[in-house]
Amino acid sequence: MRVFPDLDAFAAAKGERLGLSAWHTVTQEQVDLFADATGDHQWIHIDPAQAAAGPFGGTIAHGYLTLSMIPALSAEIFRVEGVSMGINYGSEKVRFPSPVRVGSRIRSSAELIDLRDVPQGRQAVVRHTVQIEGGAKPACVAETVSLLVP
Repeated sequence: MRVFPDLDAFAAAKGERLGLSAWHTVTQEQVDLFADATGDHQWIHIDPAQAAAGPFGGTIAHGYLTLSMIPALSAEIFRVEGVSMGINYGSEKVRFPSPVRVGSRIRSSAELIDLRDVPQGRQAVVRHTVQIEGGAKPACVAETVSLLVP
């Protein structure tokens, strides 16, 4: 984990790769709970028997489940100290180039794209690339925007 002592040190890392998270296995239980939380019960996510005969050979995680895992993966990559709070502000770009089969392992890399001053503090844009172990394409590429309040 890369630890930045303050926002100025974080700003100095603009354009740098911040690191990698650990590998995490995506489970059917996670997918089922996400389906319940969002109401997206499409068979490709929750029916292993039907999905086995489908285009991916098994159930796959929702794209938005993969996206929602970014904060937890990011917490393993870097931390900025001297901040009273960090607030999710949104995303600039989100793509899902490859599906995540249940049972696959994923991890994220992070790169600080921008850190700009705003009235409440600084707004960070971090590009996360969620990789699938052994996969040719990433599962998700997202530029997340966070408000960091000193």
